[in-house]
Amino acid sequence: MDINQRIEQLKIVPVVKIDDAADAKPLAEALIAGGLPIAEVTFRTKAAYEAIKAMAEIPEMLVGAGTVINVAQAKLALEAGAKFIVSPGLSLEVVSFAKENDIPVFPGVCTPTEVMAAIALDLHVVKFFPAEAYGGLPTIQALAGPFGDIRFMPTGGISEKNIKEYLANPKIIACGGSWMVKDNLIREKKFEEIQNITASAVKLVQES
Repeated sequence: MDINQRIEQLKIVPVVKIDDAADAKPLAEALIAGGLPIAEVTFRTKAAYEAIKAMAEIPEMLVGAGTVINVAQAKLALEAGAKFIVSPGLSLEVVSFAKENDIPVFPGVCTPTEVMAAIALDLHVVKFFPAEAYGGLPTIQALAGPFGDIRFMPTGGISEKNIKEYLANPKIIACGGSWMVKDNLIREKKFEEIQNITASAVKLVQES
């Protein structure tokens, strides 16, 4: 099973902001125990590199790097052990680096022009970001019309209230979300609560 298939199977990609790398391992363990052994660790903090490295050492965990906005961060992500890269926008340099190093990359798009640029780079899955701010599901449905071979991973404004509606669309591979890994829960080391919220999220999306 390749990474795209694994992401589609899991349906949710927790988008994680870690301020203290010491929280990475217990957070990963909480996600695994909750039934969601995947995380997109964002390069929004100085702890990202060490956090990715710590999570990558856990065999069950599929860890990627998020908010990758330049090649320098992409190199750090790869060095730390990230298995996929997610960007808020489409950077030719970041996509080229990822392809050269055989690592899946999901750049952010929100317009037809950006989708066409992604297709020109031979990408088949893109992040749709910020999803709710740019029209959510109706926009994705509109974009899917002329671009039959592209699929989306919407992120931004996704929660337990709307995720099932998104996932019902076959053009959506999975959704990025942070409601089970909120910053304050991580900072306050409420890993049991994270595990419980994660388990509820998994149950929600796996229901037929």
